[in-house]
Amino acid sequence: MISSNSPKLLVEQRGNTALVTINNPAANTWDTESLPALRDLIADLNAQSDIYALVLTGAGEKFFSAGADLKLFADGDPETAGSMGRLFGEAFEALADFRGVSIAAVNGFAMGGGLEVALACDIRVVESQAKLALPEARVGLLPCAGGTQRLAQLVGEGWAKRMILCNERINAATAERIGLAEEVVETGTALEHALALASQAAQQSPSAVARCKRLIHSARDKAIGDGLAAERDLFVELFSTQDQREGVNAFLEKREPEWKNA
Repeated sequence: MISSNSPKLLVEQRGNTALVTINNPAANTWDTESLPALRDLIADLNAQSDIYALVLTGAGEKFFSAGADLKLFADGDPETAGSMGRLFGEAFEALADFRGVSIAAVNGFAMGGGLEVALACDIRVVESQAKLALPEARVGLLPCAGGTQRLAQLVGEGWAKRMILCNERINAATAERIGLAEEVVETGTALEHALALASQAAQQSPSAVARCKRLIHSARDKAIGDGLAAERDLFVELFSTQDQREGVNAFLEKREPEWKNA
């Protein structure tokens, strides 16, 4: 019997697939409760021999996940930043290293850490109305959970720069065209398609799948390890700037930030 340590992360077993639902209304944000819960859940799933695949989706109809709860960063505390960076890293790297096939059923907005958790999955099935973005620099932050590393690997440096440096929010059709989405489906059907794909994967030898995945990741992992650590270090470094606090508080106060470049 599989279970989650947090009501913000629901899990149920469907055949050989674990269906995991991000359940933190209203925007399915990640926090100090849900991130360790995801890390621990992946460890449990890895230990269960009858789980071959994982499907991740968001509760509700509007959000897959809007990423981190920015209220956590309003006071500009570097210790909080370091702790959150570590929690994001542990959770999303555990997901990336899940021994089976992981599929993100993106059923709405996937922003910041919400897109980064989808990037940590093997495959992304995206509903046609979904929007995807890494808007952290708009609030004086940076993607600290694999965004700068995994996005560039998937879509190339140019599109990664458009999304991260220029805050370009893309639709599902563009995501499919640039290689960020493997499949675009009608509104309300991502979960159905993701579960069908998981069932297809479950017909494969799980022992063979785990080894194939390890080999596919091998060259990438040699390059990405240092980059993931650097992401977290530079994320914390931003908390020594005026712009970090200005950006987050401007967002929370629903006003335009006044950047000091300091």
